[in-house]
Amino acid sequence: MSALALAARNVWRNGRRLLPTFLTMTVGVAALLLLGAYVQTVDQGLQTNFVRHGGHLAIQHRDFLLYGDGNPAAYSIRDYQRIIDAVRRDPELNAQVRVITPSLQLGGIAGNADANVSRTVFGRGTLPDDQNRMRSWNAYALPLKPGSLALPVANPDAVVIGTGVARVLRLCGPLAVPDCPQPVAARAADGPAQPAGLAALSALSRQAQPPGAGAAGPVIQLLAAGETGAPNVADLKVVKAQNQGVKELDDSWIEMHLARAQRLIYGDAEPRATSLVVQLNDTRNLAAARARIAAILERDFKGEALTVLGFDTINPSYQQILGMFGALFGFVALLFSCVVLFSVANTVKMAVAERTAEVGTLRAMGMQRGAIQAMFVWEALLLGVGCAVAGLLAALGVAYAINHAGLSWMAPGTIEPQAISVGLWGEYGIIANAVLTLLLVSLLAAWWPARRAGRLSIVDSLRHV
Repeated sequence: MSALALAARNVWRNGRRLLPTFLTMTVGVAALLLLGAYVQTVDQGLQTNFVRHGGHLAIQHRDFLLYGDGNPAAYSIRDYQRIIDAVRRDPELNAQVRVITPSLQLGGIAGNADANVSRTVFGRGTLPDDQNRMRSWNAYALPLKPGSLALPVANPDAVVIGTGVARVLRLCGPLAVPDCPQPVAARAADGPAQPAGLAALSALSRQAQPPGAGAAGPVIQLLAAGETGAPNVADLKVVKAQNQGVKELDDSWIEMHLARAQRLIYGDAEPRATSLVVQLNDTRNLAAARARIAAILERDFKGEALTVLGFDTINPSYQQILGMFGALFGFVALLFSCVVLFSVANTVKMAVAERTAEVGTLRAMGMQRGAIQAMFVWEALLLGVGCAVAGLLAALGVAYAINHAGLSWMAPGTIEPQAISVGLWGEYGIIANAVLTLLLVSLLAAWWPARRAGRLSIVDSLRHV
């Protein structure tokens, strides 16, 4: 009889004694599978959130990421429509690019003259249609609802602000912002609610507004430095306050129409953009699309000093969050390996001690030392295979329960809640890695006790009671 057949019979015969080890290893492999699948789902959720709001790639001035916050107008892109057309015309990129849209970053001081309050803000001018199309991206089919940007296309002077900005500007009531208590004491400052110079600029801004820009809603004044450094002001209609997820961002965020932001910064001069946001159909094409766009910029726009950045570079919190979960997964995998190692080693060692006479009998019947050693190794491997199957079934059951529980969490640096889901089904890489880890640790744990069993003397083994 072969060593494998003997090992299978021994595992079946000693099933009750192996049950504690079996349960320990099953729970461990199930936990490892669930955590591995959850970490991957977190990665996909973070990607989806960042890609929905900022795209996969951003075409910018090469110094904009480092210095653009202080003076966005100085690091803007001229004639950006030519770049958009060049990307769209490229046959390779045309099949990969889902959305390419301009964006203008700006900063300034937002004020509510009626309440005599103001605060510094930063945000962007954007195209609402493009933004809403970007927010429907869900290549991983996650249970996430696409959130739309509440910026009406028909109102060019509409603006969306963070709930923190609404709180400071005393707009919680008109905008129906929940959980927005009034300050204990708000002493009104002496003097006019709005300086005469700012009021004059605001009047000029209203005269320059296109017809039909009088939609209802609270009005704020946005003061920003133009391209030449001279101040410009715009009266904007706040249509909604949306929570941005991160307090620092929520307390200063403002989003408006691209054309209105361009008029505020550049006046009647040539409109520009600070970024061209590129969203792809599939994240797997990111490296190829980035290289192709870089080649187009180098070939056709060499004097513009432009670069292409990935979403992971623009959002460093993405790698930080993944690093945290990766370290957690590695720590759990290490603990699991140690538990399996000592459990299997102890089980095989006890089996060798209890079956010493049996080993002597098999050796007396002519079984070689290597076959004895292989028998105990096969027992450990068969135990590992059984635990892998049971652990996989248990993990799939728990994953199903989690996926239908409707749980969510707010990841750092994100705007929308992330659904807590475990996409284990179909993740063959995660399953294969967990099973191979289990079998490898089982093999290592069984090798030394099995080697000792193979080296037992026939006479001493038969004498053992």
